[in-house]
Amino acid sequence: MTTHQSHYHHLLPEVAQLLDAPDFLQRTKSVATRFSYAEALLDLADRNPKVVVLNADVSKSINTNKFAAKYPDREFNFGIAEQNMMAAAAGMATTGLIPFASTYAVFASMRALDQVRNSIHYPHLNVKIGASHSGITPGPDGVTHQAQEDLSIMRSLATSTVISPADAVTAKLATCAAADWEGPVYLSLTRDPVPILFDEDYPFQIGKMVTLRDGCDATIIANRDLVAHALIAAERLAQEGLDIRVIDCHTIKPLDEEAILQAASETGAIVTAENNIIFGGLGSAVAETLVEHCPIPMQRIGVQDTFAESGPYLDLIDKYGLTAPHILKAVKRVIERKR
Repeated sequence: MTTHQSHYHHLLPEVAQLLDAPDFLQRTKSVATRFSYAEALLDLADRNPKVVVLNADVSKSINTNKFAAKYPDREFNFGIAEQNMMAAAAGMATTGLIPFASTYAVFASMRALDQVRNSIHYPHLNVKIGASHSGITPGPDGVTHQAQEDLSIMRSLATSTVISPADAVTAKLATCAAADWEGPVYLSLTRDPVPILFDEDYPFQIGKMVTLRDGCDATIIANRDLVAHALIAAERLAQEGLDIRVIDCHTIKPLDEEAILQAASETGAIVTAENNIIFGGLGSAVAETLVEHCPIPMQRIGVQDTFAESGPYLDLIDKYGLTAPHILKAVKRVIERKR
């Protein structure tokens, strides 16, 4: 263990010990957060009879077929009919049920957007959307299944709540929190496995960022699968003598502006990191807060003005500038600007 690991919070001990390993991503246990979402639904159903699950022909992909096997009267598969599923979820919510509508993020945030906006968000109905294959995490599936815009689109909807958990632990916590949250919730989940980072004491709360690493030279604010890469970047920078704060912004809306402004005042430079188009997502949300209240040097890591291509997930996010080495360089640039 390096001397810098005393700065970390809520990480599993084995994760903290491996952060400086060049093969960290290969040596850590990894799980796709879509599967953790499905596990959480089973736990919820045991405790809350109002929870029902809707699928758009993805129950095997997301593992909600396990829910269907245990609760056949509380699972509804609509086939490849996402718009119909969202309208039905809205109707179920009006009866007091808590529907979790499950599909891929491209279909939830784009194909069914009319129903998501007008049937769910406009009347502020208590529908939860479990959106798998978010960002460009479905690398091998190609552009048609890569939802690189989902955070931007869903954040722009009035009354929306948008959550993008970083690992299996927080995906379960987010799903359970969504069931207790009144109103629409969008859960942005990964297709490919991501490292399990956190212990069971992670203080998940909708709308509250969590500091994972203390630091005073700059701050990295990351979400979903890029939280792991932010932690790797911070550890490598620590070995170069730079003390970098890392924050998990699992909830992009409502945004924890207080935590952003505290990081801005205490570290003086911020890098955001998201597996999402650079426009309108986490980076934009943080930038809007800073420009109105505390302008400081900032840089956004995200997919630039392009569509990605098919390929292995880790190779793809590296090609499009989202991995730890790219985050590291961005941090150095904002620190230089601060100086």
